[in-house]
Amino acid sequence: MSEPTLQELLEFATHAAWEAGRITLSHFQTGVEVETKADSSPVTVADRSAELRLREMIKGRYPDDGIVGEEHGDKEGTTGRKWIVDPIDGTKAFVAGVPLYGTLVGVEIDGEIEVGVINLPAVNEIVAAATGLGCWWNGRRTRVSEVDRIEDALVIVTEHKSFEKHKPGVADELFDRARLVRGWGDCYGYAMVATGRADVVLDPVMAVWDCAALAPVIEEAGGTFTTWSGEETIWGEEAVATNGVLFDEVMSLLD
Repeated sequence: MSEPTLQELLEFATHAAWEAGRITLSHFQTGVEVETKADSSPVTVADRSAELRLREMIKGRYPDDGIVGEEHGDKEGTTGRKWIVDPIDGTKAFVAGVPLYGTLVGVEIDGEIEVGVINLPAVNEIVAAATGLGCWWNGRRTRVSEVDRIEDALVIVTEHKSFEKHKPGVADELFDRARLVRGWGDCYGYAMVATGRADVVLDPVMAVWDCAALAPVIEEAGGTFTTWSGEETIWGEEAVATNGVLFDEVMSLLD
């Protein structure tokens, strides 16, 4: 079998994210039962069912590829490709009936993240990208904004106490300086930056299954995706995404 192209991987990843998202929608706003994992984070039957469907689809098309998932562990592969998936990014929002959760699918090839898909099933949006192929929002090309001052920026953050724990004072300075600060957490904020509707996202707590899909989406849209220290990696414990123009100014805030 010939090696799949990035275009083929992108199309399959998009379809897989859509299929898994469809499963989550069948449980959304139904009063689904919530369990608590060992790390105190919530999980539902929707998370587990959607990830099992993702794994089933990936194994069916690319049986020798590796898989990393939040709910069902790691599967080693032999091809150099690794699928990194999060069936519901934003389980707390999902449980609360807030439609800003997403299904994430990323593809790492020989250690480099190359494909990313953010599916926001409850708002009917998909933002997808692959290296060199651009970023696409519901089938049309999209780019980050050109805002060049924090004072003119829409900045997206998570809960205030997480910021105070990891970088005291940063949230307060953002609130003082930014044109608008909103708490649209999880992958929705990154989709907003990639489509030019927001300018910066700051997230103090991340895992690889959160980051893998987001990095190529932001970068192919013309933005930056790094750790708070500016490292370009999906394996960090926090993340910041910008429209690129604001990168240096945001880094100075985090210094």
